Amino acid sequence: MATRLQKQAYVGLRIRCIELLKEGKRPTDIAIMLGRSQSWVTTTKRRYDRGGDEEVKGIKHPGGKPKITPEQVKALITELEKGAVAHGFVGDLWTRQRVGIVIHRLYQKQYDPSQIGRILKKAGWSRQKPQVKARQQNQKQVLEWKDHRLPELKKKR
Repeated sequence: MATRLQKQAYVGLRIRCIELLKEGKRPTDIAIMLGRSQSWVTTTKRRYDRGGDEEVKGIKHPGGKPKITPEQVKALITELEKGAVAHGFVGDLWTRQRVGIVIHRLYQKQYDPSQIGRILKKAGWSRQKPQVKARQQNQKQVLEWKDHRLPELKKKR
């Protein structure tokens, strides 16, 4: 009974389900006719009651209007590419909180840090983990330590 259907097939089933409900058919009978569960029929009816045909057809609502325009996002990315130090932060690391401060300075708009992450992801930026190793370390000394000193320390245990 629980087969995977494409989106359009589900839309057709939901529309037919509502038609059958309007004709006065029982949810149990509709479930058998459409090859779905009774809870699916109930959920479909609830969706129709809540939002009408748009809800049944699965039309997504666009959501709220963005606080900053796509052009402002491009300008923001240009500013972020200058680096965090150029904007007065200690260390050249961008966090969502820091980006939020820059957005507020540039556009006087407040964003929740989770929304800032979404904006950056849409702009093509991805989360990065800072490297743990020190930038100034000497690779030659590190290899020598691993080859000579580390085995000595393990032998002592």
